[in-house]
Amino acid sequence: MALNRKMLMNFSMGWEALLTNKMRALLTSLGIIFGVAAVISMMAIGKGTEIEIIKQLKEVGSNNIIIKRKEIEQDPSAQKNEETEKKQTSDGLTLKDAYNIQKTIPAVKNISPESEFETTFLNEGRRMQGKIVGVTNFYFELTDLEFELGKPFSVQQAQNSEPVCIIGRVVKDKLFPGTNCIGQKIKCGSNWLTIVGVLTAKNISEKSRAKLSIRDPNTEVYVPIETFLIRYYNRSLVTTGDMERANYMEPAEKEAEKKKNYHQLDRLVVHIDETAMMQPAAETIDKILQRRHNGMVDYEIILPELILKQEQKTKKIFNLVLGVIAGISLLVGGIGIMNIMLASVLERIREIGLRQSLGATRIDIIWQFMSEAIIMSIGGGTIGVMLGIGLSVLISKAFELTIFITFTSIIISFTISVMVGLLFGIWPARKAAMQNPVESLRHD
Repeated sequence: MALNRKMLMNFSMGWEALLTNKMRALLTSLGIIFGVAAVISMMAIGKGTEIEIIKQLKEVGSNNIIIKRKEIEQDPSAQKNEETEKKQTSDGLTLKDAYNIQKTIPAVKNISPESEFETTFLNEGRRMQGKIVGVTNFYFELTDLEFELGKPFSVQQAQNSEPVCIIGRVVKDKLFPGTNCIGQKIKCGSNWLTIVGVLTAKNISEKSRAKLSIRDPNTEVYVPIETFLIRYYNRSLVTTGDMERANYMEPAEKEAEKKKNYHQLDRLVVHIDETAMMQPAAETIDKILQRRHNGMVDYEIILPELILKQEQKTKKIFNLVLGVIAGISLLVGGIGIMNIMLASVLERIREIGLRQSLGATRIDIIWQFMSEAIIMSIGGGTIGVMLGIGLSVLISKAFELTIFITFTSIIISFTISVMVGLLFGIWPARKAAMQNPVESLRHD
């Protein structure tokens, strides 16, 4: 009991000493405050980044390679003549490319060919704009899409190019509110389609859609790829009308026509069995397409998982740098506490001598000065925690970053701040306790 009373008295004296020099105590604590705030902000951004990466990986699916169509890239220095133009003719991305890739590369588990165009969806006077997309059933497995109502296309529906479709949740809510739309008709462009399935709503971020070429399944209508190519648009077919129109075109018009989307498919998603085979498979796919497209680079190969992992690695390095800066800030804060405590010992030598002459032990003197360091650390840590939380929220809103503040980060940063106060307060406190009482009382 007496020991507790002594400890309380020592902490009370330390608190009073700090109150007499409030500004000095605050300035001394700044290093701790900024260090703790930096640690919390760094860990919040790091955890938020990890959650965002995992979310994006789930959205894009693991071990997928995306092949997108793009405009033709030709060597501008190459001489153009009839022979070179013939050699540089490409049919674009086609179903034949998909079959060839799957047959040639053993690591390929499956391929999802996709073709799309923007159109209008109609039902009983209700209408909305959206994309109609030709796919295979593997697309739904690949993108982890679940069915709220109905089921995927049957083999017969796909093989016979039947006018059937699967709609997204937003399409269902806007055109068929409050009804079971399975078996009902929806007009998509120039065709009436029978609805066989409705997809469960899925939240896809705008960032993921732009960066990783991910679709928004909520606003789209899906048909079998065979249905799309026969009943809607097969860009690989040249009609009699196209040929007649080409006869009357000027050279500039012909050049513009060449740059139009001539690809049968808009993209292919290739699923690879093993992660280790992703890069070799992508290189092999590139060689296959170069050969099949006569050297025309009218496609783009994207490895979303590798992009995300590289981004994660970069952000980890960035977070590590932030952590080092935060650690340096805490170290500077500790040195500041030690410095001010040493100055305080020199200023209060007579006070130390007087306490010792009145019966204070060396332990009492040590705890008196240690209490000042601990109070500054606890106060600085508390302010730092509040500043770190506020700073994390501010960074999140200013730069549109995902943050996640964990209780663990708060405990770790606060514990470190208290430990810094203890470690850097020991030497000045011990120096104060080792003073000779007689010499201390003679000190001016």
